[in-house]
Amino acid sequence: MTYLHNIGAYFIMIAEMFRKPTKWSVMKRLIFKDIDDLVIGSLGIIAFISFFVGGVITIQTALNISNPLIPKYLVGFATRQSVILEFAPTFTSVIMAGKVGSFITSSIGTMRVTEQIDALEVMGINSLNYLIFPKTIALMLYPFAIAIGMFLGILGGMAACVYGGFSSLEDYIYGIQTDFIPFHITYAFIKTFVFAFVLATIPAFHGYYMKGGALEVGKASTTSFVWTSVVIILLNYFLTQMLLS
Repeated sequence: MTYLHNIGAYFIMIAEMFRKPTKWSVMKRLIFKDIDDLVIGSLGIIAFISFFVGGVITIQTALNISNPLIPKYLVGFATRQSVILEFAPTFTSVIMAGKVGSFITSSIGTMRVTEQIDALEVMGINSLNYLIFPKTIALMLYPFAIAIGMFLGILGGMAACVYGGFSSLEDYIYGIQTDFIPFHITYAFIKTFVFAFVLATIPAFHGYYMKGGALEVGKASTTSFVWTSVVIILLNYFLTQMLLS
């Protein structure tokens, strides 16, 4: 029953988030601050992980297709498919559930502990709209970060392929271009938009409705990471089934 209660409370929170909006002059400032904290602040870790994971994917692919009858361009093809379809949109989002999700939960949870949320309510401000809506809008730019991750993942694969001597640059580029389906990019961005909404709202839910003190803020951050990751993996399955099957 606790799970059902939390699911219901989550959807009620989303509905309340759009009621009684904050003045645009204030909201604009909040949105820009959250873009800086949540999206721009995550570009470094996304770029670093994408580049080196792209290289690892290329090395593992090349080592597992060492048969001389298998064309070398398949290394680039496999790297492109792995990065665009799964790594960049899905596994980067799971990593961001730890970084972005924990930040959102801890910041809102700290406001709950220090009674700042109660002060907002006393002033007649819709605290859900004031605290969560800007983060949701800010993370709609999250696909921009994922696009950079896709590019750097393929670039890292190219560097590993050429400098590791697994294939030539021409073969790698030919593999990237082989049987390219533009809808795969659309599919990846659709998933990313859905994951961005999850990254904004589930951690905010755990921070907003937490009870207790400073210790409970840490526990809420851990719980939000777990549930955000679980929901992302489940949605990844259903979205892949609907969009690619």
